[in-house]
Amino acid sequence: MGLIVSLPLNAASSLASSFLGASASSMVKSVVSNLQTSSLGARILYAVGLLLNSIVSWISLSSNHTLWNPLKTCISGIECGVSTVYRLNFTLGLYHILLMFVLLGVNEGNLQLQTKIQNSYWGSKIILYFILLFISFKWVGNEFLLWFSKFISLPSGSIFVFIGLVLLIDFAHEYTETCLRHIKEEEENQEAYEEETLSLKFWKRLLVGGTIGMYVCTIIMIIIEYAIFCKNHCGMNIVAWAINLLFLIATSIMAIHPVVQEYNPKSGLSQASVVSIYSTYLVFSAMAGEPDDRNCNPLVRSAGTRRASIILGSIFTIAAIVYTTLRAAGNSIFNVQDDGSNQDIYLGEGDDIDADERKEMRRKAIQSAIDEGSLPDSALDEFLVDEEEEILKAAQEKPNYNYILFHVIFFLATQWISMLLTINVKQLDNGDFIPVGRTYFYSWVKIVSSWLCYILYGWSLVAPCIMEENFNYSI
Repeated sequence: MGLIVSLPLNAASSLASSFLGASASSMVKSVVSNLQTSSLGARILYAVGLLLNSIVSWISLSSNHTLWNPLKTCISGIECGVSTVYRLNFTLGLYHILLMFVLLGVNEGNLQLQTKIQNSYWGSKIILYFILLFISFKWVGNEFLLWFSKFISLPSGSIFVFIGLVLLIDFAHEYTETCLRHIKEEEENQEAYEEETLSLKFWKRLLVGGTIGMYVCTIIMIIIEYAIFCKNHCGMNIVAWAINLLFLIATSIMAIHPVVQEYNPKSGLSQASVVSIYSTYLVFSAMAGEPDDRNCNPLVRSAGTRRASIILGSIFTIAAIVYTTLRAAGNSIFNVQDDGSNQDIYLGEGDDIDADERKEMRRKAIQSAIDEGSLPDSALDEFLVDEEEEILKAAQEKPNYNYILFHVIFFLATQWISMLLTINVKQLDNGDFIPVGRTYFYSWVKIVSSWLCYILYGWSLVAPCIMEENFNYSI
């Protein structure tokens, strides 16, 4: 998929040659080349490939022509589109699984080759993708695809949704801890000033103002949900609204409870506000996206903006999935590899401490020899340069994310998109496009996901109290 993106990039560099001259063209080509071979650029290309595959799948779902034979009209537009969606996402999922096995086959000690396979060879990768696409449309039968969607895609998509919730909880804690860390650092550096610094004011306002703002938005959504979607005969919406409100109050109280504060002083309403606004949004989105066969979703009846909302909502949904995939694939909480500060989690305790102590002892010995006059002053500079080169070399050799897990998460994302587009889909009176997620299945997925999000966050508050020895919080 990366070559599809590289074509317009190469075209851009060609245009630069014509209009910007030699020096500007050289700079543009350098940027394009780095994007296609760098770690960040490779991840962006994989993500754009997933986005393009998802958009083509969504458009195909609403077409009465198959992608394999555009000139042949299908008897059933939905049946034809569903088959195309299955094949496209099966192909891209298989593509990432094959890349995973290729990387697994490389010797673990040969990190340079692993990095090169992950970030380069886009020509070979695009050829592999189209070969798999040809096989999928030519020889893979509908019976197999139906079996695959039932027993592989559905559980895989469920795992992907769970990963997204874990990322949300991780973000809530990371956001608060980042603000608290900056506030503490600014307060320590503030002793030389009589008034608060601008940076300290910023982080305090971000923490306090962000918490208040997210709770205000949460309350507004709760009021709108009750006013628009919770009519007497709309039992599903009323239950979802009430349980969300109970969870919101319970987790907010837990976050500031003295027992929780004792074991985790960093917990507070800031994290709870992030979880509350996201979970309430999920419930709101579930109500706004459900079918209107029970007259519980008046937004569907607004024909004037229906088509635009379907297009924008569908693209937003797919883009959000791509973002979640990219963030999950490179997030440290899912990776075995991490930076040096956390290596004691995975290596034997004391290994890094001993190495640091040896380096410090060596530095002190050199400094002592310089003070005695037995070594020149440049000896310490040479030692520091050598140490920096070792650190830089280690950082270049060591991947900053787990390549294997990266492709596993992309596979899970393709299967969730396949389920999202095809489960309980019905042709509604909406023009050419079928809305993404406008089914009771997807509405319930969002509602249950919001409950699970509250439960995961509640567990992150309770766990330090129950398993104190596994947590070491400090402000």
